[in-house]
Amino acid sequence: MGRSDFIAIVDYGAGNLRSVTKAVARLGYAPAVTADPGEVAAAGALILPGVGAAADTMANLRQRGLVGPIVEFIGSGRPFLGVCMGLQALLTGSQEGGWEPCLDIVPGVVKRLPAGRKVPHMGWNQVRQVQAHPVLRGIPEGADFYFVHSYYTEPQDPAVIAGRTEYGVDFCSLLIRGNVIGTQFHPEKSGEVGLLLYENFLRWSALPKTAARSAGA
Repeated sequence: MGRSDFIAIVDYGAGNLRSVTKAVARLGYAPAVTADPGEVAAAGALILPGVGAAADTMANLRQRGLVGPIVEFIGSGRPFLGVCMGLQALLTGSQEGGWEPCLDIVPGVVKRLPAGRKVPHMGWNQVRQVQAHPVLRGIPEGADFYFVHSYYTEPQDPAVIAGRTEYGVDFCSLLIRGNVIGTQFHPEKSGEVGLLLYENFLRWSALPKTAARSAGA
């Protein structure tokens, strides 16, 4: 198997790693679940899962030497999907804990959900589609997805916002910029509509269902 012909899911200790892996496997793919910077750099498509705090996420990525490979991967134009904290990590920085520098791939700030609503925002909520994209093929406008988060992304450029959700504030729940897709919701916890989003992303990546590789292979 040659370079760039497999799907990698980044393992940096994220709590939703297993559920993301199971969702991808259910679709007939066999991804490489890996913390190896070389594997991340060589993948054909990359998924960055995530739950929890920005500081922990960034510390774990730095300790494993994954920041550079992720940034370089995205810069190469190959398909990337960030889920929940995996989306927030793409921005310039997070206000969580004061200020936490993130990957600075998408200019913008991660902010805390406003007072007046129960935080974390947990459960099903509607995603309003504000631009068309292959990852949304077959997904009804206003479909409900499952959320668990206390912070939200505010990109500098509103043109990258592909989906919006209201919860005390009208926030970006789906970000699309070129080869980069980011969801604030958890597709792996969103039933059939979430599975369809993963399937659309994997089809968009143009990798065959046989695209599998064990870490270190």
